[in-house]
Amino acid sequence: MPTTRPDTLGTPGPLATRPPQHHRKLLAVILLVPVITALTLWAFTWPAARTAPRDLPLGVAGPATATAQIEERLAAQEGAFEIHRYADGAAARQAVEDRTVYGALVVTPEGPELLIASAGGPAVAQLLQQAMTEQAAADGTQLRTVDVVPAPANDPRGAALTSSVLPMALAGMAAGALVGALGLTGVRAVAALLGSAALVGVVATAIGHSWLEVLTGDWWAEAGVLGLSVLAVSGAVAGLSALIGRAGVGIVAGVTMLLGNPFSGAGSAPQLLPEPAGALGQWLPPGAGTSLLRSVSYFDGAGALVPALTLTAWAVLGLGAVVAGAALKARRPDAAPVAEREPALVG
Repeated sequence: MPTTRPDTLGTPGPLATRPPQHHRKLLAVILLVPVITALTLWAFTWPAARTAPRDLPLGVAGPATATAQIEERLAAQEGAFEIHRYADGAAARQAVEDRTVYGALVVTPEGPELLIASAGGPAVAQLLQQAMTEQAAADGTQLRTVDVVPAPANDPRGAALTSSVLPMALAGMAAGALVGALGLTGVRAVAALLGSAALVGVVATAIGHSWLEVLTGDWWAEAGVLGLSVLAVSGAVAGLSALIGRAGVGIVAGVTMLLGNPFSGAGSAPQLLPEPAGALGQWLPPGAGTSLLRSVSYFDGAGALVPALTLTAWAVLGLGAVVAGAALKARRPDAAPVAEREPALVG
């Protein structure tokens, strides 16, 4: 039986000849896992630890003489609020309903009145209510709060809507990866992506609107938003995979999970996240999808244009990449048939 130890001349035996790539793989695992962990912790904990208003749109309404002191105090808070001035309470209320501002402080003869929209983000509404109440108490007045667009009774804290961000992203990644794994290309891949996204939108709306009753807008509009959110991710996954291979799946998944989800502002608002997280998150599918779903479900479509265009751009570019990848693959010179490449065996 052959020995597994070095012979007397110093020639290494089978156990001594271990390929160097095994050492590289071992080192890669040891170093890569902590790096990924650090990136994940940074992406999810950094925005949460630095939550604060940054140019948060806030309306102020009433006579100029009465609001001058209020505006001066708000402006002194080092860029926390972006002040929008309105002539009266009706104009300020309309601005809240149009999602131009998150809330408005109205000076009335009966005292200050705060208009909020908890449907636009319960965390923002709570922040405004707490900050303005403290300011009113310092002035010796009592603040009255009016919830112009309240959150649904079955989801007063927005937890259900926030929880929908991750499942929609996962559905998109799964659909895009599955299309590549099954070898679907070109028009067939596009059809599979469109069909799966449409069905996910219907199923998710049936759960969120019809069963849980946490979505309160037009049923089919909500289904379209949820389906478009899935298609934006699945199209990007399948498209980049068609162009550069399996690495495309990892790239889109990494961007979606490490940046899209924690930077979406779903649990708070983009203006409460540190920059550039707040702005970047709105250009990625999870953030754009959340903003669009809020607009369609609670605000009759107000403020829906930008997030709708963002999701559409992701979907169109992704599906276009799927078709382009199939076309490029078809143009590559195929290997010659086996009968032409291999010499015939002579009997």
